[in-house]
Amino acid sequence: MSIAEGDKLPAATLMEKTPDGPAKLSTDELFAGKKVVLFAVPGAFTPTCSLNHLPGFLENRDAILSKGIDDIMVVSVNDWHVMNAWADKTGGAGKIRFLADFDASYTKALGLDMDLSAGGLGVRSKRYSMIVDDGVVKKLNVEEQPGQAVTSGAAAILEQL
Repeated sequence: MSIAEGDKLPAATLMEKTPDGPAKLSTDELFAGKKVVLFAVPGAFTPTCSLNHLPGFLENRDAILSKGIDDIMVVSVNDWHVMNAWADKTGGAGKIRFLADFDASYTKALGLDMDLSAGGLGVRSKRYSMIVDDGVVKKLNVEEQPGQAVTSGAAAILEQL
């Protein structure tokens, strides 16, 4: 069963690159007492993720934050090295938070995992975006069409804020 609007996010640990090295962060640390936009991509450096989904959030960062959002985060089933490299390569470092769900445990806990083994990618996240207020999902947008980032894109989030 997939997470739904009104549900509290499951407890999990994600990883993020910090100046001191990798940091393990609980979902409580990331979301408690904050209003956050979280979006997920099937994989860092993949075409739709790098050319469409992430750029929309980078381009609309200030507009999203101006709507009372404390933080914008992207999560992917990749390790923290890959997420850090993707942040650096795309110019997103320091603008949004790049979180690694290295073993897909968070993605599976949300019920938003999919098996892309046939394409050589293994278990990955569905493409989605959500507005989270103090750990509770207020809006959830799951992309139904592969290779698109419309329903879960930054423009859709801006309309919902």
